[in-house]
Amino acid sequence: MSAGLLESARSVLAGLLSLGHTRFELFAVELREELARLATLLIGGLAALVLGVLGIAFGAFALIVAVDAQYRLLTACLVAAGFIAAAALLAWTVLKFARAKRRAFGATLAELARDYETIKP
Repeated sequence: MSAGLLESARSVLAGLLSLGHTRFELFAVELREELARLATLLIGGLAALVLGVLGIAFGAFALIVAVDAQYRLLTACLVAAGFIAAAALLAWTVLKFARAKRRAFGATLAELARDYETIKP
């Protein structure tokens, strides 16, 4: 085997290893982004659930307290309405965030497709 052919094979192998390394790093970044997105969805959904439960609890409390004092009912109803409105707003925001999801690992797949088109005979 000639030295030039061996050197050419080494440079091709080094290029392929470098290309694979870059693609793997891109995949790792996208994986972290996907995990952060899922964590945000989970925390947002749980917060909406807690606020909804608090709103229902305050609504029930308002009905119980309504029998006695003059302004307690209005105050408890306003607090309950505030929690329910906050839960609805948060749920809408989380749903909007979930629907705006990009394709998982889209950048990695696009780069691999571009690499394939470049290498393809």
